[in-house]
Amino acid sequence: MKNIQKSTKTETDQMEAPDNPQNEDEGAKQSKDSKRKANGTASDDGVLRPVKLSKKEMYKAPTVEELSQLKEAETLFHCSILKMQMEEMLKEVALSEHRKKLVDSFVQQVTDYLQCVPETEVVELDDISWLIGVEVPVVFVPPKAKGRFHMEPPASVDLVGSYPLGTCIKPKVCVDLAVTIPASVFHRLDAINQRYPRKRALYLAGLARHLAFAEFVGSLNYSCLHGNRLRPVLLLKPPGKDSSKVTLRIHAIPPPDFLKPGRFHPQKNNIRTEWFTGVANTQQNSSEPPTPYYNSTVLGDLLPLSHLQFLSAISAQCPSFGEGVALLKVWLRQRELDQGAGCFCGFHASMLMAYLLSTHKVGKTMNPYQLLRNAIHFLASTDLTENGITLAKNPDSKAPSLPEFHAAFSVVFVDPSGHLNLLAEMTAFTYKQIQHEASLSLKFWDDPTVEGFQTLLMTPKSILRTYDNVFKLVNLVKLQTSCKKLLLLNELMDHSGDYVLTALPFILSLLQRGLGERIHLLVHSLPQDPEWPVGSAPPKHKDQPPITIGLLLNFERAYSVLERGPPADSPKAAEFRQLWGSLSELRRFQDGGITEAVLWSGNSSSQKRSVPMQIITHLLNLHADIPRSCIIFVGEQLDMVIRLDKTNHTTGEEESLVVIQSYDDLSKKLWKLEGLPLSITSVQGAHQALRYTQVFPPVPVQLDYWFFDRKKGSLGLVPKESKPCPYYITPIKVIVHMEGSGKWPNEPKAISRVKAAFHICLSELLSKQHNLRCLVTPAYLDVWKDGLVFRIQVAYHREPQVLRESLTPVGMLIYRDNAEAQALELETMRKTFLTSTLHGLQQQYGSFGVVCRLAKRWLASQFLLEDIREDAADLLVASLFLHPAPFTTPSSPQVGFLRFLHLLSTFDWKNNPLIVNLGGKLTAAEHTEIKKDFVASRESLPAMFIATPNDKKVSVWTKEAPSVQMLQRAVMLAAESLRVLETQLDSIESQDMRVVFRPPLEAYDVLIHLISKQVPLFSKAVDPTTFTFSRGIFEEKASTSGALPVIGYDPVQLYLSELREAFGDLALFFNDPYGGTVIAVLWKPAAFEPKPFKASLMNARRVEMNGNVATTVPNVEAILQDFRIIGEGLVKSLELRTEKWVV
Repeated sequence: MKNIQKSTKTETDQMEAPDNPQNEDEGAKQSKDSKRKANGTASDDGVLRPVKLSKKEMYKAPTVEELSQLKEAETLFHCSILKMQMEEMLKEVALSEHRKKLVDSFVQQVTDYLQCVPETEVVELDDISWLIGVEVPVVFVPPKAKGRFHMEPPASVDLVGSYPLGTCIKPKVCVDLAVTIPASVFHRLDAINQRYPRKRALYLAGLARHLAFAEFVGSLNYSCLHGNRLRPVLLLKPPGKDSSKVTLRIHAIPPPDFLKPGRFHPQKNNIRTEWFTGVANTQQNSSEPPTPYYNSTVLGDLLPLSHLQFLSAISAQCPSFGEGVALLKVWLRQRELDQGAGCFCGFHASMLMAYLLSTHKVGKTMNPYQLLRNAIHFLASTDLTENGITLAKNPDSKAPSLPEFHAAFSVVFVDPSGHLNLLAEMTAFTYKQIQHEASLSLKFWDDPTVEGFQTLLMTPKSILRTYDNVFKLVNLVKLQTSCKKLLLLNELMDHSGDYVLTALPFILSLLQRGLGERIHLLVHSLPQDPEWPVGSAPPKHKDQPPITIGLLLNFERAYSVLERGPPADSPKAAEFRQLWGSLSELRRFQDGGITEAVLWSGNSSSQKRSVPMQIITHLLNLHADIPRSCIIFVGEQLDMVIRLDKTNHTTGEEESLVVIQSYDDLSKKLWKLEGLPLSITSVQGAHQALRYTQVFPPVPVQLDYWFFDRKKGSLGLVPKESKPCPYYITPIKVIVHMEGSGKWPNEPKAISRVKAAFHICLSELLSKQHNLRCLVTPAYLDVWKDGLVFRIQVAYHREPQVLRESLTPVGMLIYRDNAEAQALELETMRKTFLTSTLHGLQQQYGSFGVVCRLAKRWLASQFLLEDIREDAADLLVASLFLHPAPFTTPSSPQVGFLRFLHLLSTFDWKNNPLIVNLGGKLTAAEHTEIKKDFVASRESLPAMFIATPNDKKVSVWTKEAPSVQMLQRAVMLAAESLRVLETQLDSIESQDMRVVFRPPLEAYDVLIHLISKQVPLFSKAVDPTTFTFSRGIFEEKASTSGALPVIGYDPVQLYLSELREAFGDLALFFNDPYGGTVIAVLWKPAAFEPKPFKASLMNARRVEMNGNVATTVPNVEAILQDFRIIGEGLVKSLELRTEKWVV
């Protein structure tokens, strides 16, 4: 990532400002008002502060209107700010007066121009020689059809859709224009064998040819309506700067009395098999299959004018209708449900609101908020795949019944005529997705601790960031074979040869059946409407983008390697064998049952995460003839950066479990020790490995003693100078609390000596009673067990309190907080509590630990782990699992990592605390109190504030870091990494996923390159090399016999500590602690300002004379020489970037 840029805001955030301030008095007035309000609440640095009011204003009695508004806000919105946010958003998405004038003018120009369409001679339907310069916007299957065609001026040109209804919103302003084709163009038999769609396409091409000469038209393209290739539309944009402000969509529709709607009953046939296949039908009296999809396509063109009249009548009865629909459209847009084939578009949203009003499920006096909430509640609670709804109050006798609609379509919503299913093109899976999103929105809506407005209407939910597993179907031409294998000729004929939309529902049903209880939800992307120039041939079905399919996993079942079927003598056994083919085999289980079963491969947790992919690949190949090469799995590409065992493909879960099992055994041994002067009250882990979040968990090892020298007079080892740096042995910290007693001293130094004595005592008892090798120091006790090192620290619960005690000159005992007491309390109390809590979170959410490891691996690789430290990073990830709104809890590492980047890059760190409700202990009132305290004390609080139930006011985990500047850099890097990573994951080409884990080095002044063999974690680098160094360990089974290993020896971190201690006032030093071979140096600008000469301040500085005044500046050459001297044996070279120095 060479150019780090700030991520773009969401689509709704990009709603543009008023188009022309000079012509928009109202918009300008609103803008001034908003600026006036902002000046009263925000400072120049963007931090919100309480508004200061005079005493008279503060105690002024509220008016009746204000009391009414407050009551409404309290009962409906939880708080007044949600009401204000929705009102502001409605103003933002509404069309300005200037925009409306532009649209009206453009529409009038086009309407007038269309009235003079020239007539043409009557030609055969297949003859398109008269179309010069434009192409027909449909690829017809089969290519030949009977009939004759000619051009005439339209019978009428009418505005339809959202613009005349008042529900059109920004940013994509699309205005629909219905051009009625003259009746003389049609024949009474045009309903059959695609004659009508062909004439419609030819008429649209004739309009395009005519409009190509209009000077007021900027661009002219074809598209199709909601992915239906038989319903092409013409897209017009004005020229120049206005081209982005409006798109005019021209629909060619038949005259109202063209054909009777009863002709298009879903059980009737309008495409003859013999004509479609070109094969003569040899069977007499054979019935033709119904063509419900084709019938609804033609019907959809017959009814737009009557639909507009119906909606206009309904909206006139409800003043908030337009704004309620606008909110629902925004909600749908953020969930990517409003565009493409089978979508729930703005028209459907208007019809749904009309249904709710006409059936009195909502009141005519309700405000937009109430309309939106009721609409979402209706979607969540009504299953239109089982119980369809109808707007028809008095349908005619030939109108289909609801059961007849259900027999033909997956989802049923009947229009006012009673003949058209508005959701004919929608799959059951898309409607289940809408239901799921609606249920989720209601859940978060009713939670007062969730920022409802941001969650519901401002957060985009892309499929990559929403679903746990995602895979893509590419090379869609293979779906032709699938149609043959699945015997879908009738359905293919109904879809006029569109094999993609024909095969998709059957493929999804197959996967739903195979995945079963492993998933909560299966969704698919909606094939987007193609757009192409009028002079180009329409794109073929195989040329459309890949179909993306998302899985919302049931974590408890998703990764099981065993698919247990019915007993061998069950009638369902044959069905099970038919589904799984040769993989199904009889197995005997421990409970005595003999059943059909399928066993998938996978030993490690990482391999088991590929089980859904194995299932999908097998089923598609077996039943649909879709080869593995046509399936791209998006789900395990990032595992490589945290992989420990390249042979077994483990990513830390198994290694963490080994560490915890060894710790549990050590804990039991400590509890059982006999002969201690005081009893142990608790044994608690205080290390990341004990909560499954260590990036690279410690691995049990056996030492190669020939690699080391022995300490003189000791059992310990030391590394040889001639050898590479030895393997890094991580000390796993364990806090042992001893019981309170009157024998404990009240002096800090005396307490430290007693603790040292306990360390000696524990060492002797562990060696004697459990034969464990130990190394004692005054501060801790290292225990060598199972190839791991546990660092035991004895703690006394009153020690922090003793450190806070001090005597006044008059002998009074007072308590003063100090850094030493805080640090001790953090290490011995807070960190142990956090470790146990996050360990419990891992037990509840199995992917928590691996998401933490990915997040911290990214932070480390971008040189940010010194600022957003391990504990803070774990809390950031914990918030994704405890407060996932607007998503569900992540069940896969990749989606969790994407959400981590999104949280870090989009959260308003200036004005909001991040509240992590560990254990669910915080109430709604406490949430509010934390936010109030945060606003009141913002200037004295850290840049990143993380509140937990035990830390509501201080944010101990981010108190020292990050600084404002480093937090800004982290936000910027997260935004760019998210953009790059999602682009890569969305690509069908092979990508280098390590890109986002490589730090941009252009901004640094000096790069210190290190010798690889002296970097102990070099094998864990983002870009591992093919060669490795011997580090003094065997790959065999761990052993703890012999001398103690070299513990916690990392020369890179020791070198960094020395650099920071010596030159921390002059520069910042950055490094990737997991195998990074570069230390990046950034000079502090303030350090290079000349300072008055003082003999006591000459460290790394040189004297310069400015006239008679002696000043000092940093001696860069000497500093660089010191870098080399201090790092002798470790530093390979220095890369100097002198052009960035300002001396």
